[in-house]
Amino acid sequence: MPDQALTGPPLRVLVADDNPVVRAGLTALLGGHPDIEVVAAAPDGDEALKAAARLTPDVVLLDVRMPGTDGLTALPELARLAPVVMLTYSREPEVVAEALRRGASGYLVHGEFTAAQLITAVRDLRHGRPTGRPTMSDSLGVSHEPNELASHLQPSMAQSSKARPAYATGLRRGHPNRPDFGLSSREVEVMDLIAAGMNNRQIAATCFISEKTVKNHINRIFAKLHSSSRSEAIAHWLGTTHEGWSR
Repeated sequence: MPDQALTGPPLRVLVADDNPVVRAGLTALLGGHPDIEVVAAAPDGDEALKAAARLTPDVVLLDVRMPGTDGLTALPELARLAPVVMLTYSREPEVVAEALRRGASGYLVHGEFTAAQLITAVRDLRHGRPTGRPTMSDSLGVSHEPNELASHLQPSMAQSSKARPAYATGLRRGHPNRPDFGLSSREVEVMDLIAAGMNNRQIAATCFISEKTVKNHINRIFAKLHSSSRSEAIAHWLGTTHEGWSR
């Protein structure tokens, strides 16, 4: 659905995540909407605090676990500067409860929300509406609904030991109407894993092929997606560029 024309200045968002693929994906996703501007992308809580103090964003998207100053540690001070949505893969009830106790306005789990739900959540915070819906298992605002896209922002396999290969399954299978850019079934599989944040070695292990074969697939994928980097390919693949599939 196309964006509705919204009046007023753009919604200014700060993204904090230690994974550069996730940061790039969020920036591309949010920046594809004319009423949203990503003003900074921080790799840890300390940089997020500095950026928030300097730039006064309207909303902060914050990962829980990051090196150095993690999300939970930075959260109380960030929450005094702007509404904060925890955007992470961790669904442990105690982590959710602690995040909300420390001032988070919402908590979303990668793979369990659609891109449209994320955009709505960010926009809702501008108007003071809470983010996240209660579930049968708890009332802490964690979304456990099935995700038609399986997420624009799967946790990184390349950057964190927390990630699990199973998270990469079915990234695009849930949205059959998106173009495949002429990719073969194997290239689709590899591109899904790239979008999940896997590095070449992890893709090779998951697909039971050599790293050299992975590199060959990636070269063909980049050519077909008219991309020169992983971040650019992910943006095209997930439909977050202006020339991509219609939102």
